[in-house]
Amino acid sequence: MSVSKGLFITGTDTGVGKTVIASGLVRLAAGSGRRVVGLKPVASGAERTPDGLRNEDALALAAESPVQLPYALTNPLCFEPAIAPHIAAAEAGVAIAVPDLVAWYARATAQADLAIVEGAGGWRVPLHPEGFLSDLPEQLGLDVLLVVGLRLGCLNHARLTFEAIERSGRCRCVGWIGNRIDPAFARLGENLATLTRLLGGPPLGVIPSLPVPTAAAALEYLQEPALARALRLST
Repeated sequence: MSVSKGLFITGTDTGVGKTVIASGLVRLAAGSGRRVVGLKPVASGAERTPDGLRNEDALALAAESPVQLPYALTNPLCFEPAIAPHIAAAEAGVAIAVPDLVAWYARATAQADLAIVEGAGGWRVPLHPEGFLSDLPEQLGLDVLLVVGLRLGCLNHARLTFEAIERSGRCRCVGWIGNRIDPAFARLGENLATLTRLLGGPPLGVIPSLPVPTAAAALEYLQEPALARALRLST
């Protein structure tokens, strides 16, 4: 698989809906006949099960993926406490090395023609012992889709994230999706217009406040032709 066929999903912060949107994108691509796989390289916040630690975000991605993988390939670095990944890794005595993650990506995508890779938190989440999770998509040259949590403060967070992605020189921000995580967010239209100006184009989708945030529910709002082009589902 060519690394250019991967899409990295990042967000303006943690808790902005990356998982429901990434899972919806996996479902969208699978529905078009693509051999797509959903991946979560690093996750903190997991339940102990008879089979080991399991993260609900990684399980959600795996549930939508037509390419089925062992859990350790879907989510190679899984930590129990719901804290910053580099702190969880340090407490577990695990050094996260980007070259190891690059090698993992090659194995995990061997049977796929498209990978949807969900990050953890925002773009510059630190890794242990040094570096950032963004080093992975930069090393792989992945396209990046930005999930903007629509709430007060999102304009600054979105623009700073966009600038960091573009300045990397190795990744390209192919677009953004707004997710209305705060139903009371005032002046939605005006803020979407401002985000369109700050992020270089209109949203590829806007997800309303969903009663039950699932991939199936999000899919209704992820059908824009421009989004299909970003996923290379059409020309």
